[in-house]
Amino acid sequence: MLSQLLVLFGFFSLVLVSIYWINRAVRLFDRLVGDGQSAMVFLEFTALTLPNVIRIVLPMAVFAASVYVTNRLSNESELVVMQATGFSPWRLARPVVYYGLIVGVMMTALTHFLVPASLYQMQNREAEIAENVTARLLSEGTFLHPADGVTFFIRQITPDGTLEDVFLSDRRKPDSAQTFTATRAYLLNQNDKVKLVMLDGMSQSFTRDGDRLFTTHFDDFSYDITALIRASEDRVRGIHQASSWDMLLHPERVAATSQEQVGRVIVAVHNRFNQAFLCLAAAMIGFSTLLLGGFSRFGVWRQIVAALVLLVVIKLIEGLSADAVETAPEMWPLVYAPSVAGIAMAVLMLAWAGRSRRARTALPEAAA
Repeated sequence: MLSQLLVLFGFFSLVLVSIYWINRAVRLFDRLVGDGQSAMVFLEFTALTLPNVIRIVLPMAVFAASVYVTNRLSNESELVVMQATGFSPWRLARPVVYYGLIVGVMMTALTHFLVPASLYQMQNREAEIAENVTARLLSEGTFLHPADGVTFFIRQITPDGTLEDVFLSDRRKPDSAQTFTATRAYLLNQNDKVKLVMLDGMSQSFTRDGDRLFTTHFDDFSYDITALIRASEDRVRGIHQASSWDMLLHPERVAATSQEQVGRVIVAVHNRFNQAFLCLAAAMIGFSTLLLGGFSRFGVWRQIVAALVLLVVIKLIEGLSADAVETAPEMWPLVYAPSVAGIAMAVLMLAWAGRSRRARTALPEAAA
């Protein structure tokens, strides 16, 4: 049974990760390619999002595999046979517990190591790309938007670095707009400033005050575009990028660095531990809920719906407990309330299944 659970878990994980990953990749593609990034940058960013995607889908995959395997064993009457040979619900649940613990170890590695490292690396790469003038502006035949209200276009870039047929529109000020066109242009770095030197062009300035348009032809003109390129800033390491060790030992320092409340830091670090227990709870709920129904020609769809409802209840408990701990960090044990509640529900259902089985066994003996 354990091998079946792991095989189906791998299948559902692959399907769910593919769906979520493709969705993230499409949005990344629009953003990165729209900013003039290469395909290698796109592949790098999609790879860095993979650990977090796996973390999101892992509880769903562990629950789906548990429900599928239990449902198949029930339909093929294997559960009935095992119970008839003397296997109690607690004995049947043993491989499910092992399965939940194995997935919990995987989740622990993700939440404490892989996800924070990948998110921090992505943050650094985003900062590097934001500071890269060539990546943001030097793209042929594409209308780029390096800042809100700014449009930049280059028809062609020659091998010697000349920008041909340049168009620059600056509409950042609500009461005025400037448009520059030039036959040729060059990018010049001088005194920590980036300037666009345009040759043989025209400048158009429009002001809403009186709706006046001023046109100026120039032989050469220098335009400071430093403000269009996001300057290097102190890279703030958020709570999702911080290490669990620092968050446990120095929550105040992590909160100050990430500009977050101490309560949110406490919730985030304990939630990393809680995610592993939630995987165990999801596996046990999927199994124990279906075990209550026994064999039926009409299937176990009611038990499946009940299991989904229990998961919704657990998510509600998770949200309420997180809000309480953010307000009062000393109540951090409440972060584990969802997993404790889920495991308690599964234990109660296993006990009920064992009691129902004993009652059904005692009934024929009494009749005899």
